[in-house]
Amino acid sequence: MRQRVITAIVFAAAMLGGIYGGKLTFQILCILIVAGCLWELMKLLLPEEEGKMLRQVVGLATGLLPLVAISVMDDFGMTLIIFAPALISVLFIIELFNSSKTPFANVASYLTGVFYVSIPFILLQFIAGGHTLHDYSPHRVFGLLLLIWTNDTMAYFVGSQFGRRKLFERISPKKTWEGTIGGGISTLLMAWGLSFLIKDFTPLQWLALGAVAAVFGTFGDLVESMLKRSDGVKDSGDLLPGHGGLLDRFDAFIFALPFFWLALMIFGGGESLQ
Repeated sequence: MRQRVITAIVFAAAMLGGIYGGKLTFQILCILIVAGCLWELMKLLLPEEEGKMLRQVVGLATGLLPLVAISVMDDFGMTLIIFAPALISVLFIIELFNSSKTPFANVASYLTGVFYVSIPFILLQFIAGGHTLHDYSPHRVFGLLLLIWTNDTMAYFVGSQFGRRKLFERISPKKTWEGTIGGGISTLLMAWGLSFLIKDFTPLQWLALGAVAAVFGTFGDLVESMLKRSDGVKDSGDLLPGHGGLLDRFDAFIFALPFFWLALMIFGGGESLQ
């Protein structure tokens, strides 16, 4: 328990420092989180065979490339569309020399890292104030994280105290409907409170973001649990003693990010992403 508490304190301090240290520290924080999550994801997805570590490096580099590129390219969307086919072709060429028994599955794993981890954090860059980050707002990022953490924490607390009906026993035996509903209500209340403190988004937008955190944050946790069960492991990694890996800590946030972006587009017409 002591190790778990110490890890949580250090983790929270690193997150707050990265978010509120400015746009550069925020970008560095995002790159480090994505790198760690990609490394753990590739370890789970890629088969156990000779040369696996090299393939993990390829998956890491493939996933980081779009996130790094967004910092230096003005028209990232068009650039990605133009160069994506070339990138996929390069991945196939790499597999030609890797002598793997599952080359096409490996390429699919690399691309899964891009869409599952990297692109959601690219969308976070836009949510935070635009991909150039000239108008970077740390409060937006902290608010979204607080919604996810509220949902996770309250779902666990309510579920452990009052949970009776299993939500998805095949994937996550400990999750209950009572905990999920309790987490969702608490998250909506948190979103309502944030609307008074952080004026970047309207009250309607905050409530929409709260609903996204409650629904898709829960799905994100279930999806990662499904991934770990398919690989027969308890945690995605051991980087955070007492808490597992980075992917364990950010699974809900990563999964919810595209829907956060979509909710802001629907309820704000895109103005809040400028």
